[in-house]
Amino acid sequence: MPRLRISLIVTCLCMAVACSPRDFLTRRLAADLIAGSETFKTTQQFWLRTGVISSKDYASPEYLLLQHRGWITGAAVPCGPNAAPRGAPPACWDVALTPLGVETFRDLIPKDAATSQFFSVPVARRELVAVTGISKEGNFADVEFRWKWAPLNEVGAALNAGGVQYNSTVAFRHYDDGWRLIEGSAPRSNQSLDDALKNAETAQ
Repeated sequence: MPRLRISLIVTCLCMAVACSPRDFLTRRLAADLIAGSETFKTTQQFWLRTGVISSKDYASPEYLLLQHRGWITGAAVPCGPNAAPRGAPPACWDVALTPLGVETFRDLIPKDAATSQFFSVPVARRELVAVTGISKEGNFADVEFRWKWAPLNEVGAALNAGGVQYNSTVAFRHYDDGWRLIEGSAPRSNQSLDDALKNAETAQ
């Protein structure tokens, strides 16, 4: 009997050494791998253009929001040397930051872009809400998860108001050292994390 007990202990120890925590695709492991991915940690960038822009751009939801916040102002101008016919709506707008806009964007604009009329501003980062399901088939698995944009500053809070959440599905694959998240090219039936985030659907 003691010999049997010792054999069982040795067997269990061998199994424990042979198995890695990453051999078991739990929701916690999936969440850790997704949240720790460089693709997932990429920030949301907002591109702001001042100077002459088209009426279509000036009437976009993002620029309307900046106007509503009092961060930008615009003056109607012709787009080129040929003026628009009298009575026609302005084809372009000359956009500039207001004093309030300068105060808001001052610390967000890269120093080397201070004199540029077109620059990007990091406004939000992705935040994992929950892993909602795992479907396994052999050495492959699809993991469904929910995420949202978390504002990094006042501009991000304005652009991402309402806390909209998104649903995505990403592919995992089991290797000799455990489960890994597929970030680059993925099998046709699965999605890489980059594709999963691009194809995200608004959560109901």
